[in-house]
Amino acid sequence: MTDEVLIKVSHLQKSFNGGRNVLEDICLDIRRGEKIVIIGPSGCGKSTFLRCLNMLETPTGGSITFEGINLTDPKTDLDKARQKMGMVFQHFNLFPHLTILQNLMLAPVTLNLKSEEEAKKIAIDLLKRVGLEDKADKYPSTCSGGQKQRIAIVRSLAMNPDVMLFDEPTSALDPEMVGEVLNVMKDLAKAGMTMAVVTHEMGFAREVADRVLFIDGGVIAEEGTPQEIFEHPKCERLQQFLKAVL
Repeated sequence: MTDEVLIKVSHLQKSFNGGRNVLEDICLDIRRGEKIVIIGPSGCGKSTFLRCLNMLETPTGGSITFEGINLTDPKTDLDKARQKMGMVFQHFNLFPHLTILQNLMLAPVTLNLKSEEEAKKIAIDLLKRVGLEDKADKYPSTCSGGQKQRIAIVRSLAMNPDVMLFDEPTSALDPEMVGEVLNVMKDLAKAGMTMAVVTHEMGFAREVADRVLFIDGGVIAEEGTPQEIFEHPKCERLQQFLKAVL
């Protein structure tokens, strides 16, 4: 982790259809190489916050700066900025009519970032990295949920992002498949990837996070190291939450 601020969130607010704020005055700096894990009860705004980071949700107020570029400025080329922000969702969103290799090559080739030959080499290398080289010419329907999610992760990595955003990437998986996805994410963390992860996997948060954010009621109610959050929680709401999930 460096001192360079990769993402700066200033006084972020988000409401839907003019209703109450789902997110209220969130301020956060994410440094290059830092691993941020976001926890909290369902409906507290975790996923909305993550989706605001790459402007899949448009903030109602405040600003988000990524690598010095104000993403909330209407003049910003969001498509270009997003090329450096990988995103992995609960559901895999692989194209069923394309092979795994074609899924991985699609974005780099379509956006003219890589030649077909370069994109294919990168895709094969990434599949080797997650133990799925043998799936290159298969279709998504032949893969398990855990394999599809690993493929979704390497699809984002094929764009060579500077940050990876994970929105509850294991919540749609059968329990026995969760570990294989978390292992890929742990390897990414060890390799120095900047990560922001919304998850219910508290063991992963303890092991991987540099900082844990507890969001409740649309605000960061508490933040700290895994040791501070899990062993010495200060706010009562966090104490209640941990009792329920641990």
